[in-house]
Amino acid sequence: MKMKIAALILFISIAVNANAQSQNLEYVQKGEFGITVGVAHYFGDLNTRVGLNRPKPALGLFFRKQFGNYVGLRLSAHYAQVGYSDIYSKNEYQKTRNLSFNSNIWEVALQGDFNFFKFVPTDPYYAFTPYITLGVGVFTYDPYAYTNGEKEFLRPLGTEGQLVGFQGRKPYNTMAVCIPLGVGIKYNLSEKINFSFEIAHRFTTTDYLDDVSTTYAGIGNFSPLSKAALLQDRSVEIDPDRPLGIAGRQRGWSKQRDQYIIAEVGLTYNISRYRCPSAK
Repeated sequence: MKMKIAALILFISIAVNANAQSQNLEYVQKGEFGITVGVAHYFGDLNTRVGLNRPKPALGLFFRKQFGNYVGLRLSAHYAQVGYSDIYSKNEYQKTRNLSFNSNIWEVALQGDFNFFKFVPTDPYYAFTPYITLGVGVFTYDPYAYTNGEKEFLRPLGTEGQLVGFQGRKPYNTMAVCIPLGVGIKYNLSEKINFSFEIAHRFTTTDYLDDVSTTYAGIGNFSPLSKAALLQDRSVEIDPDRPLGIAGRQRGWSKQRDQYIIAEVGLTYNISRYRCPSAK
């Protein structure tokens, strides 16, 4: 009987000691895997007034390596759709110009995230923080439009005379660099799960996200009734007697690059470990 009591006392003491040690361990967040869903919007030659009336879907995946409670380095991948049309403009010239586009964007970026507050999952005093993010990325795009119900990719048509070398123009690259700059908030839901909301603007190195940049090449540089001829100047669909597409007339504004923005919510899974607290 004495042996049983001694064994029970030993078991209880071991359990109490283990529990005390576990309570004294310090939670360390090593990183996060996350998924995001949201909307994207384009700004450029067709959306000069920064309208937000044509949002399109966006999806993302990322891994964030955490360096302490304030700084993280994020590798992300996004898919987004963007598009716009002159029909939404209040400018009469743009309405008559009658251009439109859509494009799929595939983006990979490396970003630094900087928390305003100390962020420690599992600690209710440090469960929330706003943050800023800044990085650099690359993305692919391939603008297209619809004519007579058919989808037509615009780059192969050379709508600004790129295929005939008008004024020295060459076909543009469908890959460009972007600079994501944004703000967000992060809230810890449990030991393993965080919630986030972020808005990040992308400055880009291309002015052809919408296939519109410089001036008209003129109908004489295109084969009559070809798809390129139809899509380089769509003002004829508004007023066939007064087309805008005279060679050299403004079609876009090449001095400002196109941009896009992504607003998204996300859920992340914490990668963590416990360690003995450091001496103070």
